[in-house]
Amino acid sequence: PWLGAAALLLLLLLVPAALLARRRRGPRAPPLSLLVVAGSGGHTTEILRLLSCLSESYSPRHYILADSDEMSEAKIRSFEQKRAETFSNSQFTLDRIPRSREVRQSWTSSVVTTLYSILYSLPLTYKLKPDLILCNGPGTCVPVCICALLLGLLGLKRAIIVYVESICRVETLSLSGKILYYFSDYFIVQWPALKEKYPKSVYLGRIV
Repeated sequence: PWLGAAALLLLLLLVPAALLARRRRGPRAPPLSLLVVAGSGGHTTEILRLLSCLSESYSPRHYILADSDEMSEAKIRSFEQKRAETFSNSQFTLDRIPRSREVRQSWTSSVVTTLYSILYSLPLTYKLKPDLILCNGPGTCVPVCICALLLGLLGLKRAIIVYVESICRVETLSLSGKILYYFSDYFIVQWPALKEKYPKSVYLGRIV
């Protein structure tokens, strides 16, 4: 079931990919730079399942994770090692940024740590210059997406943001989702109840 929905997601991603390709010069458009925000817990597992459906056109893949996330890096390297067996020219990078908010952290201190994470993420996002950003809810994605929006407003680089809400969110959005619902280009949910509450979202069924 999730494979069929993931195929629909792939078709959805091909729409912005085609639009970006048209803007580029030359008879053959180069691959699209993809920035993926990983997160602790099940976030990284879910996002890697989505990536397994993408073609080699999405390369290089730039992974960003929180500096306190110990498990995601091993999962990503294992995924990319298997992918390299299929696509010989597979390329990826891995960078860490300060976590914007810890579990049960107070809202007051969260503002300070989020601002610090944004300041740290801005030069990194500018250096990577992704065409497409894919995230699924970890708090780390908020400063990254804010930086991408700032770069777009400044005319330095326009990145398309695709947000996929986690499968565990059935009736309410995550805090990251509530923020990025208003700024993402494509906001995808996996439960019909969320589609009813948030009409801008796209419901594809279960995709992970």
